Amino acid sequence: MFEKILVPVDLSDGNLRAIETSRDLALETGGEVTLIHVIEMLDLPFEELAAFYDRLEKKAVKAMRELVEPVRAAGVQVHQQIEYGKRAETIVEFAEEKDVDLIILNSHRVRLDDPASGWATLSYKIAILAQCPVLLVKGTD
Repeated sequence: MFEKILVPVDLSDGNLRAIETSRDLALETGGEVTLIHVIEMLDLPFEELAAFYDRLEKKAVKAMRELVEPVRAAGVQVHQQIEYGKRAETIVEFAEEKDVDLIILNSHRVRLDDPASGWATLSYKIAILAQCPVLLVKGTD
C-alpha cells in the first residue's frame, strides 16, 4: 500500500523516530523511503547569500548521508533530496510531483490545555496541505 514514503527531516536527532518508522514500514511493504531536507530561503537575492547557502547545503549533504545509512543497512531502498524553498510548500509539492503514498514526520505533543498552540507548526501545515496520508510521529516529551 505505501510504496513511496517521504520523511521530511531537519537534520536533528529528533527525526530518528520518524526515520525508524519509515524504515520499518518500508520493510513490511517492500516500499522505498526518501528523506527530504528543505533549506529555507531568506527574502534576499540568492546571489547575495550564495556562500551561506553553499555552507548549509554541504552540511545537509553530510548529515543526510548519516541519516540514510541505517535505513540502507536494513535493506530498504532509500533516497535523499535537498531542496530550497519554503518548507511546508516545498515538501507538499515534492510529494505530489513524486506521487508519494505517505509522508511520515515528527510532531510535538499537543497540549490539551492549549491545543491551538500547535496550529502553526510545520507538521500541522503538512498534515493539512498534503494530498496523501500523513503519519505524525509524536515525541516522547
